[in-house]
Amino acid sequence: MSLVQLKTELRQELKLTPQLMQSMEVLQMTSQELLEYLSRQAEENPLLDQSDPPERAYAELRRQAGWIDGGVRDRASFAHEETAPEAGAVDSRLESLAAFLRDQIHRLRLPKPLTALCEYLAELVDEDGYLAQEDLNGLEGMKIPQALIDQALDALQSLDPPGVGARSLSECLLLQLSRRGGADPAAMEIAARFLPELGRKHYAAIAQKLGTTVQAVREAEKTIASLEPHPGRAFQPAEPAVYVRPDVFVAELEGEWTVVLNEYYLPRVSVNDYYLRLLKTSDDKETRDYLRQKLQQAKWLLDSLERRGGTLRRCAEAVLEAQRPFFTGETQALTPMTLSALAEGLELHPSTVSRAVRGKYLQCRQGTYPLRYFFSLPVSGGVSRQAAKQSLLSLIREEDPRRPHSDQDLCRLLAERGVRVARRTVTKYRLELGLGSSAARRK
Repeated sequence: MSLVQLKTELRQELKLTPQLMQSMEVLQMTSQELLEYLSRQAEENPLLDQSDPPERAYAELRRQAGWIDGGVRDRASFAHEETAPEAGAVDSRLESLAAFLRDQIHRLRLPKPLTALCEYLAELVDEDGYLAQEDLNGLEGMKIPQALIDQALDALQSLDPPGVGARSLSECLLLQLSRRGGADPAAMEIAARFLPELGRKHYAAIAQKLGTTVQAVREAEKTIASLEPHPGRAFQPAEPAVYVRPDVFVAELEGEWTVVLNEYYLPRVSVNDYYLRLLKTSDDKETRDYLRQKLQQAKWLLDSLERRGGTLRRCAEAVLEAQRPFFTGETQALTPMTLSALAEGLELHPSTVSRAVRGKYLQCRQGTYPLRYFFSLPVSGGVSRQAAKQSLLSLIREEDPRRPHSDQDLCRLLAERGVRVARRTVTKYRLELGLGSSAARRK
């Protein structure tokens, strides 16, 4: 029997060419990512030339739409600049919480074994200033006397910042309250036993258990609110500021609403004429092959940039057409709109539209918004989810603070406005807006 067989098979395969992969990568880049990408490409490819964009076009755009951010043109304004700490402030780049605690421990002049254990605990304190109980339990496994552990913990908790070395939020607040002269007994008791109830605004229940008045509980709440739940926060490194550069402008120019791509910060990319001539005249085969390869890469990049701009413009124009009442100022509510519907209208694949709007921002007269903000799913009643949230926010702002609406009342009032959603949906939207329950909003 022969082990060799011949057979015919028909199948389809989808292969991503380097050109297609580059086009997809460029399409989903944010403005800052694209700027950095072009700089790297110019360094790696000698056939790519970069030149500054003309300033006259941007000046003319700003003349017609004065609300456009003047810092968009300035590349340096989008870079995070390190600033020196203000006078008297702790420079977290030079001082850590552990180092700050060790310095205080040395000033206490404790016995050497106690000093060593305090320094060890200082290294275990997390960035918020807390000690994990598991770490303290581990000391017992090292056969360290419990009395010495208690002394070291007391010494650590006596240091600054107040509340450092606590093992829980309750203990952290109690440490801070105990340092205040004439600490409120009600505040001490609430911090020790009733923090969950206080967070849910159950003032009457707390007052009943403590045998005091609701007013006294509210006063204790103000005292507790003035405390620092994260004592180590001052020593945490500052997060770098994130700057947003709009990719698209929607402005009324010469009486017409227009989409303008913000390409004024990007260098103009072109192919170097000198290397093109060298490619045609060089007698060295290796040089011609190298230049031919780089020329192909340059053409792919230029094609990818053109595709990115065209796709982004088409998406923004579709958004402008769908949300025109918003941009003209007639309403703050958005029309229901989905990515899939937009992709179908533009005859593009949904993944292409998703890549085009990812991380992109649109600036208009009302402000700067993520491009995805304008895609709001519809809810019952034919309105968008964003419009439903706007109506909910309006109802809560107009309510009597002494008798705030329950979620069921809000559900009924929304239905009267033509927004028909379930009570659980009202609760979900309320939480997304950062609004408390009716009990939490009552004053």
